[in-house]
Amino acid sequence: MTDMIDSGNELTLDEMFERLEKLPVPEGYKSEIVGGHVFLWPQRNTSWDITINILGQLRAAYPHKRLRSDVRMDCPGRLNGFAPDVVALADGPDTGRDAEFVAEVITRETASNDYGPKKDAYAAAGVPVYLIVDPYTGEWHLHTIPKDGKYHSAVSFGFGEDIDLTGTAVGLTLTTDDFPRD
Repeated sequence: MTDMIDSGNELTLDEMFERLEKLPVPEGYKSEIVGGHVFLWPQRNTSWDITINILGQLRAAYPHKRLRSDVRMDCPGRLNGFAPDVVALADGPDTGRDAEFVAEVITRETASNDYGPKKDAYAAAGVPVYLIVDPYTGEWHLHTIPKDGKYHSAVSFGFGEDIDLTGTAVGLTLTTDDFPRD
C-alpha cells in the first residue's frame, strides 16, 4: 500500500479505499487515508470509552441518524478520507454531508494527524467545531471559527473541565469528568 502509483497515474481516493478493503486488516483495527497515506492502528478501550461518552452526551442535541462514528468522511486536500471518532451532522436535506462537530480521540500512532493535517482539513471543510481529546495528556482542545483553512479560536483544558459548546452549532456543554486516561 505504500506505493500508490498505478501505471504512472495516482490512484483516486475511491480506488485507494477499494484496495484497502481487499487487504487482510486484522479485526479491531481502524483505517483512514491522510494526504494519500494509509494509516492502520488498533482500537483501544480508552478511545472507545471516550467516543461512546461523547456520543451519549450529544444525544441530548442530536437524533441518532445525525451522529456517526468511524465512518468515511472525505475532506479537502490531497487524498483525505478520514474516519472521525465522532461526527454530528447538520440538519436538513443534505444530512450526511455537512458536519457541524467532529471529535478525534488521540492514539499514539496517529496523534500527529489529528493535531496537524486533519485539523487543517476540517477547517478547510468549514467544520464549525473540532474537538481533540487526548487521553495521554488528560487534556481536550477545542477549535472553532474556521476561516481561510484555519481555526481562529482554540481553547484547551484538562479532563474534569466542561467543554462549553453552547455558543456553537452544537448548543450544549460536554462534561469530561468520566473521560479515562491512557
